[in-house]
Amino acid sequence: MDMKRVRRQSHTSPDPLKGEDDGEAMLPFSNHGKKNGVQISIPAFVLLIFFIGVMFFVLMSGVHQSEPMVTIAGAGSGGGGEVKTALLSSFRNSLTNRDKTLGGLLASSGFDDQSCLSRYRTAFYRRNTPNKPSRHLVQRLRAQESLQKRCGPGTSHYQKAVEQLRSGQSSNLDPGCNYLVYISWGGLGNRILTVASAFLYSLLTNRVLLVDRGKDINDLFCEPFPETSWLLPLDFPLKNRLANFSVKSEESYGNMIKKKVRVNEANFVYLHLDHTYNDEDKLFFCEEDQRTIQNARWLILRSDVYFVPSLFLNSLFEDELDRLFPEKDMVFHHLGRYLFHPTNAVWGLITRYYNSYMAKAEERVGIQVRVFEVESGPFQHVLDQIISCTQNEGLLPKTVSHEIVPPAITSKSKSVLFTSLNIEYFEYIRNMYWENPTSTGEIVSVYQPSYEGYQQSEKKNHNKKAWAEMYLLSLTDKLVTSGWSTFGYVAQGLGGLKPWIMYRPVNRTVPNPPCQRDMSMEPCFHTPPFYDCKKKQWADTGNLVPHVRHCDDISWGIKLVDQSEL
Repeated sequence: MDMKRVRRQSHTSPDPLKGEDDGEAMLPFSNHGKKNGVQISIPAFVLLIFFIGVMFFVLMSGVHQSEPMVTIAGAGSGGGGEVKTALLSSFRNSLTNRDKTLGGLLASSGFDDQSCLSRYRTAFYRRNTPNKPSRHLVQRLRAQESLQKRCGPGTSHYQKAVEQLRSGQSSNLDPGCNYLVYISWGGLGNRILTVASAFLYSLLTNRVLLVDRGKDINDLFCEPFPETSWLLPLDFPLKNRLANFSVKSEESYGNMIKKKVRVNEANFVYLHLDHTYNDEDKLFFCEEDQRTIQNARWLILRSDVYFVPSLFLNSLFEDELDRLFPEKDMVFHHLGRYLFHPTNAVWGLITRYYNSYMAKAEERVGIQVRVFEVESGPFQHVLDQIISCTQNEGLLPKTVSHEIVPPAITSKSKSVLFTSLNIEYFEYIRNMYWENPTSTGEIVSVYQPSYEGYQQSEKKNHNKKAWAEMYLLSLTDKLVTSGWSTFGYVAQGLGGLKPWIMYRPVNRTVPNPPCQRDMSMEPCFHTPPFYDCKKKQWADTGNLVPHVRHCDDISWGIKLVDQSEL
């Protein structure tokens, strides 16, 4: 296929992602009545009014089971704002207490709904997952919320801990209030995965999680904890030092080991867990070292990886993790939906686009393309891989030169959400389905919300669009992602989707096969330690326990899997 055929004069679909100042469109209810021209006597009229009143009371009390209709603002693929009809009961069911809290995952009170529209409206847009959070996870989340409220910013406990830090006193253990501070670092996908990892570690060790807001955290995500804040206060004593912590910092746990500095003699402990960490830093994942680290009141964490799988290899956490996550491949799915709620500005981008281009389709397919070539492209082998993967796996129909199946109004419609930093791949595939009929008679519409050309993690508006696109991908029915991409990991985890992974090409050659269904929806830990803490020797950590395996897209990475589906 010749990339020269790509038509560069066209642009992406009209961009609902440009608006940033409002939330989703209201869902208008229609209560229309008609005058039928029949004259009714006064007594009969009074009786009719009485009867209507009784029926209204019964309906509102939930006794009457009929299902009156309601119109909900939806949209077809053309973005014309068509109105589609839904049962009122279906709409109500999507907003029941159980649904809006995602099976108890979210706290049912303590928030101003209008300040974060996405928190309780997600259930209306996302298909219901059959996998509910465990009762123990729900209980621990409520306990963590209480801890955050009791020890978080603005409390006397926090002030006391900050004074200890500011004064340079040793970091003695306080069983009541201990803290984990996450340093905002890396691309957006990496940051989301690391915050989820840090939060799980906080759950396991009863620590308050405080997130360095960086340039845009509070512009992207709502507060996850009721009646408190997870944002690190601007007057935090180490605020100006956070960006300078590195593998060479003398406060790092690895360097403390080298210099034989005892943790309980330190003011705080810096945990360097990003991809540049050394062998001593990796001892963080060992049982003996965890017992030592817990003597620190303040832990400062820098990481850009999803290190959750290695926590599952630590025997200290084994029993608790089994109770929290009976289904091992649901960790990020549950934690991600608990923690990451788009702000109203981002939620507006998501809902406007969804309602315009995805809502009416019978099936939604997401395609996420990340190209790791040094040059900007486009590349013929990337286009060939996308088409081969989607058509060979039956995700998209093949095209033909003439109609095989007579077109019909009832033809199945597919909406394809395409995300990429480039526009050329989208344009070619869109034109392919515009200019040629499909072999199945299906109607395929292809849309791309934005194209930025290159990654611009330092720009707030770029990250808003990236977050909106990750979320939109998570709302699809079937998902294709690019191997190695944390952008794709976030989408598949939030959506509870096992994606088809397009393998990273070598020597600009389409891999054979071009893609494969992933074994798990969990993200991959790209740089795990290969060390047996008990035997104190090298070990293949992808073969120690049945539920931690090597990743399909990165052979040396590890990820969580559900044993029952292997």
